[in-house]
Amino acid sequence: MITQRLLSLAFASADVLLEVDGDGRVDLAIGAGPVAELDPGTAWVDRQLSEILGKASRVVVTKALADLAPGIRSSPIDVLVCCDDNRVRRACLRAFRLPELAPAVSCALTYEGAAFDLVVPSASPLLDIQGLVNRVRLALEAGQASDEIAFAFVNVPGLTSAADAVNERVGARVEAVLQAASIDGSSVARLTPEQFALLRKSDDDNDLAEEVREAGAAEGVTLQPTSTNATMGSGLASGLVVRALRVALQACIEDGGLKPDAVFTKSLAHTLTEAERFSTMVRGRDFTLHFQPIIDLGTGNVNHFEALTRFGNQGPAATVAMAEDLGLIQGLDLAVIEKALAQMRRAGSGLIKIAVNMSGASLANDDYINAVLRMTQRTPEIRSRLLVEVTETAAVGDLESANRRLGALRSKGIKVCLDDFGVGAASFEYLQKLQADTVKVDGSYIRDLVTDERLRIMVSHLVELCRSLKVSTIAEMIENEAQLDTVRDLGIDMGQGFLFGRPAPEPVSTPYGAAASAAVARRQGEVQDWG
Repeated sequence: MITQRLLSLAFASADVLLEVDGDGRVDLAIGAGPVAELDPGTAWVDRQLSEILGKASRVVVTKALADLAPGIRSSPIDVLVCCDDNRVRRACLRAFRLPELAPAVSCALTYEGAAFDLVVPSASPLLDIQGLVNRVRLALEAGQASDEIAFAFVNVPGLTSAADAVNERVGARVEAVLQAASIDGSSVARLTPEQFALLRKSDDDNDLAEEVREAGAAEGVTLQPTSTNATMGSGLASGLVVRALRVALQACIEDGGLKPDAVFTKSLAHTLTEAERFSTMVRGRDFTLHFQPIIDLGTGNVNHFEALTRFGNQGPAATVAMAEDLGLIQGLDLAVIEKALAQMRRAGSGLIKIAVNMSGASLANDDYINAVLRMTQRTPEIRSRLLVEVTETAAVGDLESANRRLGALRSKGIKVCLDDFGVGAASFEYLQKLQADTVKVDGSYIRDLVTDERLRIMVSHLVELCRSLKVSTIAEMIENEAQLDTVRDLGIDMGQGFLFGRPAPEPVSTPYGAAASAAVARRQGEVQDWG
């Protein structure tokens, strides 16, 4: 009766009991097998304990048994138990050495989860960062709570250092193991050659590092992977957060460290905080506009001003880039137009003309166009003094729809400029498919025009093309007289840069004398003004 009670108590805390002799051979096995068709009493007795464990588990268990002191129970050891040639089952092993039975060791195995294939061939290729982010978006849109999703980061040092054939097999096994552990069997991205990120349920505590070790051991390669988890937090919607996730994952790649979970968590929290700060600033119109003159190179007079945002002491470029990355730029674009219109309507401003930036993201949305037309509806005559500069043209995917939206502005008298224009094939495609009144030649070309003859020839062809299409041209970043002489000789219509004036809190219409004196050198018979 005592024996039965002891067995009952033992099986209350374990699935199978083993006794292993001093040579590591199983003398006794009682209990349930890892699968129904396997009986430990017949399948494991007289075999080495290492033979019934996965390859990655053997070294750890062998060392733990060798170091086990009499009368002391070992710490729990996560192992994989072999079911057959292809399947394994996770288990926790504990060992105890009773002095009276030495050198024999008593072991208890507790299974965790169901048996699974060690290598699951994956029909799904690995994702890139955007693909992984899209999986999060789909999960959130399907109603899954953000705190139910976790990111697991798995570093596998040395994964690419084995011989090519072996490395290919090991890599395939590792990818398959990670895909099988992901939330839907296909949500793994490779961040670097040796670092992976995958989506998993936040309550999934399976040891990914152990599974990856086992995958390497199956090919005779010893891997030392590490695995960490990071959660997104609760109450996050699918709009802003998915864009912030992309920024956070990119930060993990750029950091290149061994703590991607910490980098991810810190970057995600910082990005969301900055996004909220930016949104609050835009809602409160807590920014200013500065105005930089754009000069008619034929007369030296100010043709119009570009409105440039200023965010206190923070550089505008970084703030705008962040807003573009997080999909917040449309709100800023509209707020800038609102302030620019207020400046144009201010008493004493005269009939000044102002150019405002419009991001590619705003151009992709009918709401932005409709909002601009509503904002100018009360004083429609002001539209002829407004110009929108399309920035981030490369972000415009549907050029046909974009051209339709630009046409809606131009039909009401609002002029359109293509900003950051270059001499490459893409720029000519934009010029062909987007109806514009003006193009602004990228400042990086203007900087090198004086010394680069080939570049001057290319820009001259661009200017001639624009002239034939009745599209005026602006050269930006003109900083010295040599650059001014060069762009004027090329026939560019307008100029912008520190040579003519830096951005100022108020638009100041001061003619540029050197350009005015050179008016006679300008070609004749063309109307450059868009007012």
